[in-house]
Amino acid sequence: MIEAIVTGKLHQRAEERTSKGGKPFVTAKVRTAAGEADSLFVNVVAFSESAASALLALEAGDALALAGTLKPGAWIDREGNARPSLDLVAAQVMTLYGLKRRRAGADPEPQERPAQARQPHQQRQHDPEGFGSQDWPA
Repeated sequence: MIEAIVTGKLHQRAEERTSKGGKPFVTAKVRTAAGEADSLFVNVVAFSESAASALLALEAGDALALAGTLKPGAWIDREGNARPSLDLVAAQVMTLYGLKRRRAGADPEPQERPAQARQPHQQRQHDPEGFGSQDWPA
């Protein structure tokens, strides 16, 4: 398995399903860029409640980013050509809706952090989205 981040657009609404053991999960299909004019579909399954609910809140065409384990594969089309396939078990889902909601709850005027001792020419920026601190040139 490969740990990956995939960005794209939801191809069609996600579907809620139940396993044979009675556990709920969500499936979705994401269309992602795979070159200049090409696109690739990623088959997504979400078992975690947070990832599943984020997928179910989206409409077809909504942009999203997914993090999880990726399994590459291949399938044969009608002409006998091998085509790539990707299956992703989503651990986290980030959407524009979630980002706007996080920003709305963030401090409207972030405080600057002090400069780092080993890099005096750079300052740490406040990160209201929660993506982790990044060093940006001053």
